Amino acid sequence: MAELILERSVRLEMRAQAHHLQPGVLIGEKGLTEAVMKEIDRALDDHGLVKVHVAGDDRDEREEIYREVAETLSAARIQAIGKMLVFYRPTESEGERSPARGNPGTGALPPPAAGGSILMAKADPGARGMKKPADPAAKKKNAQKKDAQKKSGRRSGKTKAPTVTRARRKPARTTKKAALS
Repeated sequence: MAELILERSVRLEMRAQAHHLQPGVLIGEKGLTEAVMKEIDRALDDHGLVKVHVAGDDRDEREEIYREVAETLSAARIQAIGKMLVFYRPTESEGERSPARGNPGTGALPPPAAGGSILMAKADPGARGMKKPADPAAKKKNAQKKDAQKKSGRRSGKTKAPTVTRARRKPARTTKKAALS
């Protein structure tokens, strides 16, 4: 199975939801066993968003577990901080309204096909950090406001010179000990 890929905005939303969760599955010293995989799969089916605690101290092993669980169970990797891993997979009850199903306008990419990965351009320019195209009516309205301000004289080429304020010196303080000597 392939790992589920989500857009950044959806992942951030899931991270916020997962913040308040308690770990649903604990991976002990034996590591990632078949029973643990079944438990994570059951938790993903029931809840969709699961926080997993890995007890081992080996960072490389945690990264391998994170990657393997996501690929094996077709889940999205949401977050990995320290020993906490967060996974998301849409539940059956969410159906077609799920943000991870790849519906148009939901911000999620479908899982890659068996033969390879899918690259899709995002239709929403705001998702890429670019300005969204402005409404032509709003542009016209702003232009009318500027013209009215120019006619009324509110905006003129003259500007006031900035006033300079100087800091005052603090008076010298003497301590009781210095005053007695």
